[in-house]
Amino acid sequence: MKICVATGTRAEYGLLKPLIDRILSESMFELQTLVTGAHLSPEFGLTYKEIEKDGIKIDAKVEMLVSADTPESIVKSMGLGLIGYADAFKLLQPDIIIILGDRYEMLAVASAALIFRIPIVHINGGDITEGAYDDAIRHSITKMSQFHFATTEEYSKRVIQMGEPPEKVFNVGAIGLDNIKRLRLLEPVDIEAQLNIQFKQFNYLVAFHPETLSEFSVEEQFNSLLGAIDAQKDSLFIFTKANADTDGRIINKLIEEYCAKNTAKAILFESLGSLKFLSVMKHVDAIVGNSSSGITEAPSLKTATINIGNRQKGRIQALSILNCSANTTEIMQCFKRVKEDEFKEIVKRVSNPYGSGDTSFLIIEVLKSIKPEQLKVKKFYNL
Repeated sequence: MKICVATGTRAEYGLLKPLIDRILSESMFELQTLVTGAHLSPEFGLTYKEIEKDGIKIDAKVEMLVSADTPESIVKSMGLGLIGYADAFKLLQPDIIIILGDRYEMLAVASAALIFRIPIVHINGGDITEGAYDDAIRHSITKMSQFHFATTEEYSKRVIQMGEPPEKVFNVGAIGLDNIKRLRLLEPVDIEAQLNIQFKQFNYLVAFHPETLSEFSVEEQFNSLLGAIDAQKDSLFIFTKANADTDGRIINKLIEEYCAKNTAKAILFESLGSLKFLSVMKHVDAIVGNSSSGITEAPSLKTATINIGNRQKGRIQALSILNCSANTTEIMQCFKRVKEDEFKEIVKRVSNPYGSGDTSFLIIEVLKSIKPEQLKVKKFYNL
C-alpha cells in the first residue's frame, strides 16, 4: 500500500514524524512524502531541509506560497497548490493520503485528492477552534475523508455527528504526545548551549499566530502581549515565528522589532524543530500565546499555558491552561498566576485529556487492517 503523507509546515512535520517512522518500519507500506507550503519558503527557514536531514526521501515538492499574507494572496496560494498537487498525484498515484489538521494548504491537498479519488486519512478531526477559519477547513477535510483519527472521545462523536460511519472513526489521542514519549528531551544546560541563551529566574516560550476571524487587528492583539511582556522582570522570552496564515508576517515583523530592541530579555528563532521546541517548553514557566501546543502538549510536560484570545476557543483543556483575552492587564494577571505556588501544584498534578503518546502506533494498527472494499464510496451515517 502506497501511503502518501502531506506536510506544509515545520510544526506539522514534527507531529507527523513518529507516524512517518512507523510507516517506514512496516514492510506492507511504501512511504511517499508530499512537501509544500512554508517548508519551501526561505522566509520560513526552508524547513524541508529538516526532513531531508532526517533521511526521509521527499517524493514531491509543490511550491505554492505567494510572498504576502493578505486574504487574496492566501487564496492565490491555494490555487497554485491545486495546480501543483494535480501534477504530484498524477506522478505518485498513492493508495492513501494522510492529512493532519486544518490548514489551508491541506484543504487544497484534500480537494485535489478527492477529485483523483485518493482515499484520505484525516488526523485531528472533530476539534473546535472558534477563533480561526481553520475550524471550517478542518470540518471540510473531514467530509472529504474516508478514515478519521480524533484526539478525544468527544471529538470522535462530533465526527460521527457530521455523518461519518462510526466504524471509520477512532479515538487515538493527540499525535503531538508521541514525541514527548519517544524523544530524549534536552536538559536546561544543553538548551542554553545549543540556543546560545541563558535562562533567568522566569522563562517563557512564546508562540502566537493570527486569529483569523477576530474583529481586532493582529497588531492590537500582539502589542497587548508585548505590553505585558515589558512588565515582566528577570524574565527571558523565547519567541518562535508565526505561521503562514493571513497577517502572519505582521506578527513576525513585530517580533523581530521587539527582539532587536530588547536583546536582554527576548530572542527569536525561525524554527526550533521538535526536539528543541519540546525541550524548551518542558523547562519554561509557561508557553504563552495561542498555539495548539499549549493545549495538547504542554500539560504532558507539566508546563503552564497562558492561552490568549479565541484562536483555541472550544478545545478541551487541562487545568494547567489559563485563558485570557488579548488585553495587557488580563495577560499580566496570568503571568502573576503562573508564579503562584498553588497553581504550580495544579500544573504538577495535571492530567492531559489528549492521551498518553501512543497515537502513531494506534493509527498504524488501523491502517494495517484496512480492506480495499472500505476505500470505496462512503455512505452518510444518520444518527
